[in-house]
Amino acid sequence: MVPTLAVSLAVVSLMLLAAAPLGWRLHLLPLKVSFTLLMGAGLVGKGAALLAVLSLVLARRSLSWIRVALLSCVILLGLTFTYVPWHLRQEHAPPINDITTDTTNPPAIVAGLSARQAEHAVSAVYGGPTVAEKQAAAYPDIAPVIVPMPVWHAFELALGTAKAMPGWHILAVDAQAGTIEATQASLWFGFVDDIVIRVTPDGDGSRIDIRSHSRQGRGDLGVNAARIRKYIAALRSAAG
Repeated sequence: MVPTLAVSLAVVSLMLLAAAPLGWRLHLLPLKVSFTLLMGAGLVGKGAALLAVLSLVLARRSLSWIRVALLSCVILLGLTFTYVPWHLRQEHAPPINDITTDTTNPPAIVAGLSARQAEHAVSAVYGGPTVAEKQAAAYPDIAPVIVPMPVWHAFELALGTAKAMPGWHILAVDAQAGTIEATQASLWFGFVDDIVIRVTPDGDGSRIDIRSHSRQGRGDLGVNAARIRKYIAALRSAAG
């Protein structure tokens, strides 16, 4: 009875785990409900794992190898539900989701505004000194890229690098304004982040700024900073 209950709860947990992102992606559930399902999946999964451990301890000899294998998988599921949230908490990412190389005058989101409004996203207006201070404390390495080339050349370099970034979707390119706008969606929930690149003159060279802002939530677990770092690394590599 207990082994069967453990496996059944594990199946329910997996169904909730699948329903959470699916409901959000299909616009059937609001984000809060999807996150509630996600939390429920974790609780049910951990409960199933406890029952599986109890079954193996008390009735190991009477169980077939198939049931032992199933219960072992249930325990692994519970351990995953325990480890992943713990691991994410260890990242110590600040509760912000808007990262930019220019915190004084961040590149403005324009092309993505209508889509943000359609999905009831957080404001695209930069949070000001409070957000800038948190970013500086957590990601002191995020800074503009200065390249010794004219603006038109730097813009082509920035655009080519953006087009080569895996998973990026280019929304708008304005060579006259020196801006490039793109988006990238997360694999699981499909959360969309807006990306803006701006190229401006800097003495005899050019300055390239980038901003990455999530449409949902208050924190990003460091995703936007990681995206900017990857782009800057690719940009510097392309610039030689």
